Parts: sequence; structure tokens; C-alpha cells
Amino acid sequence: MSRWGLTIPLTGVPLARHQKIVSELEDLGYTDAWSAETNGTDAFTPLALASQWAPGLRLGPAIVPVYTRGPGLLAQQAATLAGLAPGRFVLGIGTSSPAIVQRWNGIPFTEPYQRVRDTLRFLRRALAGEKVTDEALNVKGFKLDNVPETPPKIALAALRPGMLRLAAREADAAITNWLSPADVRQVRSEVGGDKELLARIFVCPTTNADEARALGRWMIAAYLTVPAYAAFHEWLGRGERLAAMNKAWAEGDRKGALAAVPDDVVDELIVHGSPEACRERVREYAEAGLDTPILAVLPAEGVDLPEAVRALAPRT
Repeated sequence: MSRWGLTIPLTGVPLARHQKIVSELEDLGYTDAWSAETNGTDAFTPLALASQWAPGLRLGPAIVPVYTRGPGLLAQQAATLAGLAPGRFVLGIGTSSPAIVQRWNGIPFTEPYQRVRDTLRFLRRALAGEKVTDEALNVKGFKLDNVPETPPKIALAALRPGMLRLAAREADAAITNWLSPADVRQVRSEVGGDKELLARIFVCPTTNADEARALGRWMIAAYLTVPAYAAFHEWLGRGERLAAMNKAWAEGDRKGALAAVPDDVVDELIVHGSPEACRERVREYAEAGLDTPILAVLPAEGVDLPEAVRALAPRT
């Protein structure tokens, strides 16, 4: 496996305390650091810091929503990171979800496929230094002052065939999420063999299977009841096994939804066990066709997250 990524910042660890562990990542064998953006740390600040703390890592957000920043501001932030990490920054964009976009930011979540496609095309032109007018995005005459010498590659968040094929046609890479090693083959069949495929993989490095599964059930119920993820897992063939969870969640029965998540689904989607077992499981994703696993290390009782990052490193 040529790439081994980590999600930053680590859960529950203040960003200001990340310098030591981030500066160690390259020596540990990590090649990438990828941020996220929901309702905590923004996507770009951790990467700006990491660009100075670890000057060899590839960096990217997985992902930045295309709705919550105007196209011009998104281009500015991408250009800034591309300048801080020349040739090492990849811009990951996607639709995000109705909760993040509409409920938390008051922005209509409309026409997600078109919005992603149009934003991707705008960013290609803007980051190349063109003056851009785009009627679909209501942009008139935008031009970057700080055009990066090396325009960043653009990765597109994609789950089902339509968005995966868009990534294959127009992006440099596809980012996916919440899948098992076996699912990688189905996703890869839509992306094709020429595009880089990245995925965030949730890793709970504990031998306490009950604790890992309890955490996994909570995460699965919270994420996979979102319509886009529910449809994704229907496509992947888990619809029947997740039907009881989705029904209970829709009825407002949160405890019932958690109880309805089967153990085998948790074990497919959450990597858990000893660090050695977790590393081997992550390698199964690569064997199935994943180019870049992005580990998201989950907190467990008695687990020190920076130490867990060291224990999960490919060179350990």
C-alpha cells in the first residue's frame, strides 16, 4: 500500500495540542492528513497548521461542502492552502447533507448533483487563473489574485453511481465513506481503475468488542439514516439488514434504532480490535481496490488517541 492517511484533528484533542503527533506522522509512515467539516473544527485551519508542522504530508479536506461557502471564497481558501503546500494539497468537495447545509447554515439544499458539478467546473477555471462568469452559480467576473503555481487536484465526494461517474469524468479522485472492504469493489466498478479512490475508515483500536460495537451502533444510526447514506447502503445491498433501524429512527425511537443495528453490520463498517488486527483489516480495503485509506481513530475507554495513532501506523 502506497498511501496511509489520518483524519485530523483527533476527536476530543484540542487542535492546539496536535503539533507533536502531526509532526511525527511522516516518520511513522503516514502519507496523508485529511480534515473534515461538520459542526466542530473547520476544514481548512487544521490543514494550514499541518502544512507547517509536517512539510511532506499530502493534505486535503474530506470534505468541504459546496453550499456553505461562495464559489469565490472556496477558490480563495483552496488557493491559499495550495500556496502553503505546493503540490501537496488536494481539494475535497461534496454536497454534505441537508442537516449541515440547511438546518445548521440556513442555506437551501437544492439540486445537489448540479451544484457539485457546476462548482467543480468553476474551481477548475478559477484555480487556473481564469476570469470566470458562471450563470448557474450567479458568479460574475471572479478572478483570483493569488493563483497557485500548482493548481490543486480536486477530489469529489461520491456514494452512488451518478456522483461516482461524475468523479470519474471530471474530478481527479473520488472520496467515499462508510463502506466495507467488500463494498470497495462495487464502488471501484463505477469509478473505474484510473482514478484515485479514497475512503475514511472508522477505526476503534480496542479488544473490547462490546464497547466498539456500542460506539459503532450509535454512529451507524446517526449517519446511515441520512437519506443519501440510506440510499447508498440500499445500493450496496444492506437495505434489508438496516430496515428495522431506519423504521425505528423515522418513528423517533432512538433506542430502538440502536438496538436494531446488527452486530455483523457494525463489524463490516467499523474496524476494531488490537492495533495489529486493525492494520490488517485496513489492508483488506487496499487489496479490494482502495488507493488511500483515511483512518478516523475513534475514542475508546483507556485509549490515548495520539498513542493509538502511533500504534496504527503502517511502520509499527
